Amino acid sequence: MSNNPYNTPTQSPVSATQTSTIRTVAVKRIDIISAALMIGGLYALLGLLIGGVVSLMAVAGVAAAGDGNALIGGLVGGVGALIILPLVYGGLGFIFGIIGAVLYNVLASMIGGIKIDLQS
Repeated sequence: MSNNPYNTPTQSPVSATQTSTIRTVAVKRIDIISAALMIGGLYALLGLLIGGVVSLMAVAGVAAAGDGNALIGGLVGGVGALIILPLVYGGLGFIFGIIGAVLYNVLASMIGGIKIDLQS
């Protein structure tokens, strides 16, 4: 009986008789929309992180001020940062992702693209 409760293979999937080959490929073209969506999503996450920091600073500022009028402004600014910054960062990331992918595709057609080594 095996001591492996998950019934997974206990040997390495690559046996000693198999040899791996390395080949070099070049990225000639990047899909513009997929690059823009990925960069926009990453920037939206960054905007959420920065919005959280801005929100915490707004709450700390409200606590330090102790004024009733500052409380409303600080809370609106803090919550607004959590909503607005991810949208702005994500939108700008999407636009600059499009620009970056188009520029890469143009340069890759002239220069040849980025070379990557793949192992199989």
